[in-house]
Amino acid sequence: MDIDCLAVGPLQTNCYVISDEETLDAIVVDPGDEADRILRVIRQKKLKVNMIICTHAHFDHVGAVSKLKEETGARVALNRDDIDIYNKAQDQAAFWEYRIDPPPEPDVYLADQDRVTVGHLNFEVLLTPGHSPGGICLYGEGVIVSGDTIFAGSVGRTDFYGGNIDELKKSFVEILSLPPETRILPGHGEWSTVEREKKANFFLGEL
Repeated sequence: MDIDCLAVGPLQTNCYVISDEETLDAIVVDPGDEADRILRVIRQKKLKVNMIICTHAHFDHVGAVSKLKEETGARVALNRDDIDIYNKAQDQAAFWEYRIDPPPEPDVYLADQDRVTVGHLNFEVLLTPGHSPGGICLYGEGVIVSGDTIFAGSVGRTDFYGGNIDELKKSFVEILSLPPETRILPGHGEWSTVEREKKANFFLGEL
């Protein structure tokens, strides 16, 4: 498995290009901005992107979806419970004084326990609401791509539209129930592990 992490856009969102080094099949997770940078990685490695996955629909995670779909032909996937936020992403960006292209109609709605296959790699979809109603994580191959559900030492905000602190607590506990060596690939900031977050995440005091 090959993982390229690009911190994109003014909010430095972690966009992940995850690929099977043997087959060159790939997915792009949370392309929030700077489509040209993401496409450069894809082209340099001659990857075949078959899916663009949004862990949630906030504008800083979907801003480059439109151009990536246009350039790669990949299917766009997210959880159905975030579709309202997704459809209003352009307005949300404008409120924060940013501009994004309107994201295209999703091709796939991912649900809890769905499977995502990338060449020989396999990931399970975990529904982890709290930061947004339809937040999801991708778990498999020793990693969890967590979006804004959990960060190194912290968690996602719940004061945005659709946020829910009680749901976030459940999602947080679910993630910390994974094997301790699981690497956490968050939507912002540095990577971590389940073991490290079970010891040091401030949100433990909120449970």
